Amino acid sequence: MRIKLINPNTTVRMTEAMGRCAREVVAPGTELIAVSPSMGPPSIEGYYDEALATPGLLAEIAAGEREGCDGYVIACFGDPGLYAARELARGPVIGIAEAAMHAASVLAPGFSVVTTLSRTCGMAWHLAERYGMTRFCRNVRATDVAVLELDQPGSAARRIILDECRRALEEDGSDAIVLGCAGMAELCAEIEDALGAPVVEGVTAAVKWVEALVTLRLATAKRGDYARPLAKRYDGALEAFSPTEANPNPMPPRVSRAGRM
Repeated sequence: MRIKLINPNTTVRMTEAMGRCAREVVAPGTELIAVSPSMGPPSIEGYYDEALATPGLLAEIAAGEREGCDGYVIACFGDPGLYAARELARGPVIGIAEAAMHAASVLAPGFSVVTTLSRTCGMAWHLAERYGMTRFCRNVRATDVAVLELDQPGSAARRIILDECRRALEEDGSDAIVLGCAGMAELCAEIEDALGAPVVEGVTAAVKWVEALVTLRLATAKRGDYARPLAKRYDGALEAFSPTEANPNPMPPRVSRAGRM
């Protein structure tokens, strides 16, 4: 089985950290490929970033189809391009917010999301509504830690995130925490040990979900909303993305910034 984990931003060190976390949980015989697109923003912290990260993400999905990947994880808590990716992919595509919220909802009657910047709280609430999770999501709490601060030496990010998680349990009536950024993946075990409560990060949750679906021989529906993109010519800089009847995954040549790891 080959699972492709796509970090939609271009920061390779974050992709490498996600790959390390994912490889700790995959079953023997599962190949985990962690990549970043060659184009896009270095971090995703708003709708504009999400929109401009999507072409690079879709290029990686299309490349994965050509390479015979069995399933995909979109490793950004905004789940950018999720539905478009499902149009391109034969196998399952799971977003990490989707996976983390669903996992937390069966571990506890209520959870809080602890995320990065305040400006992304509304995005997390929109995802909770999309996934039917609003009855479980007690709060979305910002730490105002920027994504690129998460792994900087000497950063106070770990302490700030842990303190906010403690407040979430004490003030929100939550029994579990969802970490609202893929860059927090390597903090999960440390925070869970300190809190003594379930802490879910979406990278590993999504990888195991994809792995289970592929094992069950379940694939993405190819009728209705997730049918292949309609054949048409795109204009300007997006011309190379034009789908055709003969080639439903035509994407420009790309070199992944993280490649196989």
